[in-house]
Amino acid sequence: MKFTIEKELKGKDLIGLGVAIPIAGNMVRVSHDEVTETGYGTGIVYYCTYGGVDCIEWMARHPEARPIHVMGADGRYNENSGRYKGMGSSEARKAALEDLEKGGFLIHKEPIEHAVNVHERCGTEIEYVATDQWFIRYLDLREEFLKQGRKMRWYPEHMRIRYENWIHGLRWDWNISRQRHFGIPIPAWYCKKCSEVAVAEESQLPVDPLQDRPKKPCPCGSHDFIGEKDVLDTWATSSLTPQLAIELYRDRPVYEKLFPMSLRPQAHDIITFWLFNTVVKSTLHEGSVPWHNIMISGWALDPHGKKMSKSKGNVIAPQEMIKKYSADALRFWAAGSKLGDDMPFQEKDLVTGQKFITKLWNAAKFANIHLSEYTPKKPAKLELADRWILSKLATIISESTETLGQYEYAKTKMEVEKFFWHTICDNYLEVVKDRLYNPDKRGQEAKESAQYALHVSLLGVLKMMAPIMPYITEELYQLYFRQHGKAKSIHLSEWPAPGMKDDEAEKAGDFFVEVLEKVRKAKSERKLSLKATVKSLEIKGAITERLFSDMKEDLMAATGAEKITFSVGKESSVSVGI
Repeated sequence: MKFTIEKELKGKDLIGLGVAIPIAGNMVRVSHDEVTETGYGTGIVYYCTYGGVDCIEWMARHPEARPIHVMGADGRYNENSGRYKGMGSSEARKAALEDLEKGGFLIHKEPIEHAVNVHERCGTEIEYVATDQWFIRYLDLREEFLKQGRKMRWYPEHMRIRYENWIHGLRWDWNISRQRHFGIPIPAWYCKKCSEVAVAEESQLPVDPLQDRPKKPCPCGSHDFIGEKDVLDTWATSSLTPQLAIELYRDRPVYEKLFPMSLRPQAHDIITFWLFNTVVKSTLHEGSVPWHNIMISGWALDPHGKKMSKSKGNVIAPQEMIKKYSADALRFWAAGSKLGDDMPFQEKDLVTGQKFITKLWNAAKFANIHLSEYTPKKPAKLELADRWILSKLATIISESTETLGQYEYAKTKMEVEKFFWHTICDNYLEVVKDRLYNPDKRGQEAKESAQYALHVSLLGVLKMMAPIMPYITEELYQLYFRQHGKAKSIHLSEWPAPGMKDDEAEKAGDFFVEVLEKVRKAKSERKLSLKATVKSLEIKGAITERLFSDMKEDLMAATGAEKITFSVGKESSVSVGI
């Protein structure tokens, strides 16, 4: 179709003129708006009422505009849409395009790409329908919400930025009404005569507005009401979880101490919903923050790096993993996630957890062989290897106390696991076996030193792992440690005290382990059993003759060496004669 130019006009010349909309024939008044891109296309844009978020915001800036409602709540066009009545958007869009072409109104068309909001589960395009809703006004309180966010301690700290970014980006008040079949009713009615809103009195709650009636008649005198069918938004009710939880203790002295609560643990995806709205409600109702601390976790991801979701069908039922491996093994995997970070689910991590459980069990059984008739008591003299393990234990306890205090459970789990598996099982148990099995050879005092260190270190590991693996730690505590403990459960016992650091013993013990590992490597390279006898060891190291003398007998027993010679040197070396 050919067009002729009748007159050229500038944009400002069009303002105030009326324009007939093709097909519908409605007259609209031309106005200007801040978001129109004059350099794109014709530089003129038609904002349809409620076609999208941009159109909704345009309507808010132009209250003089009168909306025409063309779509019903069923997502179908209504009688205001002419021949498109009953159509969905996709069908109507095709039909309208055909009508524009037939009527000669279409100047140009081309394919474009743009973002379209869809439902997160089914992928259906979002349609906007104008209806009356209930809101909580809070846009004027944004600065207050920012202040409240900074009063709380965030773990990790950078997650507070998500909270603040959400507040800075708020453009609408909080819509709290939903059109669902199930939920907490909004306690309100509408007068049939004058449409005045009646709200339930507090003493009347809870009410079902579809069954119950207001206590008083409408100011207009009418007693006939229509109950509100909408229910409250999920976040409008779950945002009261701190207050709801402490109601269980209203009749107890502790009640006054429970709010604000200590901790909110949750994932990062609902910082802007559950967390933020709980702060909103707490601010409005209590004038306070709802908790002192916030601990943010991540998601469990599938093998493709996607969030596990029941709706997507990419979940692995925890019940199946518990049945296959145990609850402790699953918790072992979960405790490996760093705060705020997502973590892929890998079944091999549960296998590792199961192996750790087995190792704990075997180590406790070994310890019980030598501790069953032992009454824990610190001996007058501790052997160097025992001082070494107790000093290492003191470090782990101090670090774990600090990391758990910062809710960094992943660090606690990693360090305790490494300490137990490598330091205790791989090395310390091998060092003290000779003293435990052959007390006549080294003397009863040397055995008691090993018993004391073994009891303290293993119990310390169980206590540090108890929050992460509650079942195996409780089982071992009841079997082997309850008889000497005051607490009925490991979960009621005191957190382990760090004890004394012994830098001298640690230095010597670390050198001891270095020698032991080199001897093991030499035997392995010769394809010999680790129990094979070593004819001679020539050792050089940066420790004193006295310290070496203190460890010599343990070292001979652990390496199977018949003869050891030692010399002091800045650089360590080990020569193994087999």
